[in-house]
Amino acid sequence: MAQYNQLTEELILQLQGAAPGHILTGDDINEDYSHDEMPIYGKKAPQVVFIAHSTEEVAAVVKICNENKIPVTPRGAGTGLAGGAVPLLGGVLIDLTKMNKILSYDLENFVVHVEAGVLLKDLAEDCAKQGLLYAPDPGEKLACLGGNVATNAGGMRAVKYGATRDYVRAMTVVLPTGEITKFGATVSKTSSGYSLLNLMIGSEGTLGIITELTLKTIVAPKEVASLIIPFENLDDCISAVPKFKMEHMNPQALEFMEREIVLCSERYIGKSVFPQVINGVTANAYLLVTLDASSEDELNDLIEQASEIVLEAGAIDVLVADTPSKIKDAWAARSSFLDAILAETKLLDECDVVVPINKIASYLAFANKVGEECGLTIKSFGHAGDGNLHIYQCSNDLDEEEFKIRVEKFFDIIYKEAIDCGGLVSGEHGIGSGKISYLEECVGKVNMELMKGIKKTFDPNSIMNPGKVCSPIDGVN
Repeated sequence: MAQYNQLTEELILQLQGAAPGHILTGDDINEDYSHDEMPIYGKKAPQVVFIAHSTEEVAAVVKICNENKIPVTPRGAGTGLAGGAVPLLGGVLIDLTKMNKILSYDLENFVVHVEAGVLLKDLAEDCAKQGLLYAPDPGEKLACLGGNVATNAGGMRAVKYGATRDYVRAMTVVLPTGEITKFGATVSKTSSGYSLLNLMIGSEGTLGIITELTLKTIVAPKEVASLIIPFENLDDCISAVPKFKMEHMNPQALEFMEREIVLCSERYIGKSVFPQVINGVTANAYLLVTLDASSEDELNDLIEQASEIVLEAGAIDVLVADTPSKIKDAWAARSSFLDAILAETKLLDECDVVVPINKIASYLAFANKVGEECGLTIKSFGHAGDGNLHIYQCSNDLDEEEFKIRVEKFFDIIYKEAIDCGGLVSGEHGIGSGKISYLEECVGKVNMELMKGIKKTFDPNSIMNPGKVCSPIDGVN
């Protein structure tokens, strides 16, 4: 394990000199900096918080930390779900949320240049004003784009348009040594050596700090509609999913959810959107599908085709949301799933495994069975179109120590099952500090050593976000 030093008064003065007025210490440090949205992975307060305002300031602070072997933790909005932004060793936490400017659009090359602290919601709204669409659509709209890139967030539209990785053209990065460099370019193709850009995407702040991004945009579709499709059981619901592709349809989003999570969310938002009983048949699973098209006639044809597909596959009914307000209502429940679970749950953990699409139903049945055996309440939903499942373990009765023991047993079993059926440990939330052991089981020792070698090359003193992805800390991970 790397050896680190403690921050002294002299070093804090150096940091204050490098970033005047932007260094917080002591009681000025908000408790929120000690954890992300999944506090079960632990809390640890940083000794210093640096509110970044420019790439040059970040470089100056990181250079001081590297020269003195002080651990550094980059942080955006803190909406992560794997402990990735928790400063496990204290040290310096770098808050990038004030670097939140949308710098420029290049409308001829369909890219936008932003600072890393811009919120996903703000970019989406600003792109819409330009007649553009920033296609990645992770569920947490108040996340920072730098964090989205650092975890390769996927989201609802990944089934058609791809994950965040597919929209990153270039970035400015502060390396752990304090050097500033740029990866990638505005162009859409490259065969120019190793892709350092793609190494940074999904690296969760362990290889450097992303401060600026050049992101691809596309022309916004002219017509959009969403379909709420209830099924009597999950098997029929999931079996309908491959039929969309087989019938040459390309939905913008293709989500599934089980009955319990829908009821939980509707209690939270105070509005019932998803039908519970249709013609005397109880809905126990749903698809939420979004279609887009270049004309109203084309969209109507797609709706008719999609309806035929799902009704033949066993859907109870098809409800069409084809106005902005109806679409907003249809997605309000889906977007509130995590908040709804948090509102009703004392203890919570989560995994976002990804499995082959044809394994979703059997895998969820397996996870529900294991959850019952472990004495945990399981609530599930996810991206049916790409096999990325969000499986929450919940309890209102257990103490935290017993809950963690049961969750660990649950994870040991279901991660092995995911790997055995051709899946991976995480589809979009990342590894952080909480899933390192499962990552090694998934990718194997050889690949894990390759990752550690990459980490060592970028970060020889291991100061950058220690204890995450491939660098466990004894006694912490």
